[in-house]
Amino acid sequence: MSEPYDLYIIHGWTYTVEPWNRTLAILKHNGINVKMLHVPGLTEPSSKVFEIEDYVKWADANIPDGAIALGHSNGGRILLNLCSNKPGKLSNLILLDSAGVYEITAKKRAVARLAKIGKPLKKIPVVDKAFHRFTGTTDYSKAPENMKQTLVNMLESDKNLKIENVSTPTFILWGKKDTTTPPRQATAIYEKLPHAELKFYANWTHAPYISDPEGLARALEKLVRKLQNKGVKK
Repeated sequence: MSEPYDLYIIHGWTYTVEPWNRTLAILKHNGINVKMLHVPGLTEPSSKVFEIEDYVKWADANIPDGAIALGHSNGGRILLNLCSNKPGKLSNLILLDSAGVYEITAKKRAVARLAKIGKPLKKIPVVDKAFHRFTGTTDYSKAPENMKQTLVNMLESDKNLKIENVSTPTFILWGKKDTTTPPRQATAIYEKLPHAELKFYANWTHAPYISDPEGLARALEKLVRKLQNKGVKK
C-alpha cells in the first residue's frame, strides 16, 4: 500500500457511500487524508457468501499496520474482530455506532427464523419489511441472496466475538438517538475494553453522517489531530 492515510473507514451495511460524501468532503477540506474502503458484497460487487473471517482478512490486507481506522455499524464489527485477532494491527480504533454486541433477544430469534423462510417468501413484501425492522438494515430488500445470508452470518458471529480481547486504544462515538445499535450497546462495549473512551452525542442517530455530517466531521478531525499530536504512526 503506497500511500498512508490519516484515517481509514469501513462503512456499515449499505450499498452506497454517497451519504458519507459531506463528512468526507469536510475532512478532506480540513486536511485530513481519509480513505473510505469499499466492502466486498456491499459497495464492491461480489457473489460470495461472506463469513466474518473473510472480512477480517480483507480488512487486514487493506489497512496498513499502525493505522487509525474507524468502523461504522457492521464496519465496527469487522474491526473489533480484526483487533481481537491481531492486537498490534491498529494504533487506534474508532467505533461509530458499532455492531458486535450479541444480545439474546426476540430480534435475534426472528432473524434466524426469517433467514430460514426468507428465500421462498422473498417476493412477499412483509418478509423484507420484517427483516428490515429486526435488523435495522435499510437496504436488506435490495440485497442479493448471497448478502442476505452474509447478514445472518454477521449477526451470528457476534456470539463468538471476544470484545475483552481488544487491547487497541479505542474511541467510541455514539448517537443517543441510535435505535439500531442503541446506547446500551455502547456501554456494553466500553465496559469490556481495557483502553477505551466513550462519548455520546445528543443529536446523532445510527447514521450521524446523515443526521449531523458537519458535527461528525468536527469530532473526527479533532480526534485524529489529537492522535497525530501524540505521535501516532500512520
